[in-house]
Amino acid sequence: MSQSTLERIGAERPPLERCAGAPRSFLENDWGTRASVRRGGASPGGFEDLLSLDDVDRFLTTTALRSPFFRLVKAGERIPESAYTRSGRAGSRPVPGIVDPARVASLFGEGATIVLQGLHRWSEPVARFCRGLELELGHPCQVNAYITPAGAQGLDLHTDAHDVFVLQAFGRKRWELHEAPGEPARDPLDVEVRPGDTIYLPAGTPHAARAQDELSGHLTVGIHVARWRDVLAGIAGRSADALDGPVPAGWLVDPGAFAEELGGRLGALASALGEVDVQSVAGERRERFLSTRATLARGTIAERATPITVDDRSVVTRRPDSICELLVKPDRLVALLGDRTLEMPVRLAPAMRQIARLGVDEALAVRDLAQHLPDAASRAVLVRRLVREGMLTIAGWH
Repeated sequence: MSQSTLERIGAERPPLERCAGAPRSFLENDWGTRASVRRGGASPGGFEDLLSLDDVDRFLTTTALRSPFFRLVKAGERIPESAYTRSGRAGSRPVPGIVDPARVASLFGEGATIVLQGLHRWSEPVARFCRGLELELGHPCQVNAYITPAGAQGLDLHTDAHDVFVLQAFGRKRWELHEAPGEPARDPLDVEVRPGDTIYLPAGTPHAARAQDELSGHLTVGIHVARWRDVLAGIAGRSADALDGPVPAGWLVDPGAFAEELGGRLGALASALGEVDVQSVAGERRERFLSTRATLARGTIAERATPITVDDRSVVTRRPDSICELLVKPDRLVALLGDRTLEMPVRLAPAMRQIARLGVDEALAVRDLAQHLPDAASRAVLVRRLVREGMLTIAGWH
């Protein structure tokens, strides 16, 4: 990932640094290996830029939030949706599962935990944080939030199938942390976290959130780490000649013949794997990842309210959190824009590189592309297309 792209993603501090402190040390010593706790130190605000108690109140009382984007649990047991939702109408259509603020408040007062699910899909600051973390780690991320009232019991001891960062946003909470699958045996850690503190749990780490004497709100960032077995299985799956064909009927009575044919097919598979272009496979996975992220293009609707007019006098900037990674192929230039790919003639590569290098606060006059695109009409067409695709914005719109 180019440094210019990383600099445009997230807040002042990169998300991984906020989660783990020193990223290099974390990746070398903790990642996928051991549970760890990091104190917030110089972050007195915790993660309230991502989630505050006021945000929770606003989500549940003013936005007609619907399930499954929220649910309530108590002592580890799910409370039926009928206990805290109602039905309404949108035009002529019935809409079930709408939050009932009064009933949610009542259950919360009785010790229920509020779970906000999929925040990376509908909370802008969380979506931006998640985007930055995905680009730093190279793995998809998701975010839920848990708001537990004072004196309530948290979740029982359990494990998650994916890696987890716990980000304490407000209040305090106690955790019981057992050793991770790859960690030497040790006694469980009894940890109280405060705003700004984080916990890292590799997949399969037993943990429990315990009762506390203060209201608590934390975000759970799930990291769906790709496994080498999936990468290799995908490559092997392309070797159709070695893998196709039925196992012969009657193989039970002649296992020796079965073993002989199996050996031949394994040899053919090994030969096919030896010819795999690993650089091509790596490039394909990278291209797929950088073109399937959730779009973050706030302002595009407002910008479309009037015709998009671009000429040499126009000034554009990179839309915040936009991605633009360029792949020069023999017959075309491919721009990876986060949630899509854009193909264009190779001759546009120099101009696109100039645009992709734009920093967070930099502006570009369309006429500044003249050294790479002498024709004014071509410059306008390219920039207008990038505005429509959500990568650029006319200066002053965002």
